[in-house]
Amino acid sequence: MRVHVADHPLINHKLTYLRDKRTDSPTFRRLAEELVTLLAYEATRDVRVEPFDIETPVGPTTGIKLARPKPLIVPILRAGLGMLEGMTRLLPSAEVGFLGMVRDEETLQVSTYANRLPETLTGRQCYVIDPMLATGKSLGIAIDYLLDLGANDITAVCLIAAPEGIAYLEERMAPHGVPIQLVVGAIDECLNDQGYIVPGLGDAGDRLYGVV
Repeated sequence: MRVHVADHPLINHKLTYLRDKRTDSPTFRRLAEELVTLLAYEATRDVRVEPFDIETPVGPTTGIKLARPKPLIVPILRAGLGMLEGMTRLLPSAEVGFLGMVRDEETLQVSTYANRLPETLTGRQCYVIDPMLATGKSLGIAIDYLLDLGANDITAVCLIAAPEGIAYLEERMAPHGVPIQLVVGAIDECLNDQGYIVPGLGDAGDRLYGVV
């Protein structure tokens, strides 16, 4: 698994305000969307393209266009929805699937409650989006789903990650032999006893949409 930390002053600037507990939900949503668009530039460097012949006002030339089948963006519900607009702004022609997952706050075990994906992902490049890579279990399950459906090129995009979650994913994904990339805005210090990233930014879902 290839890990890329998108170290850029604008990314660090926006992350600082995301982390601030004084940042309200509307501002948090806007900053998350802007930050994801910046991360998406890094995540899509290897997006598949094909030649495309066109006519400019002064003559013919050959450019490129996104190759088929179209890329698939997969937000992990519910917090991943806060990243979807930022990704589709950069990849408006991509298709979107959804995975709904919930973590038991006592056992830290993850269960899946929603699955809206195409029947087959053979030959598809997939972009999984989730704000926090904490224990890595949710993202690991999501990637397993995509692999089982035939995906052969997967990129995960997270705002921040914990070293423990990265190590877990690397171990879990090693046997698959499929190109998997992780793009993050920052790697934080550690997880605390409750499975939260430290210093982190709190519960991303609650900060995006409020406590429900």
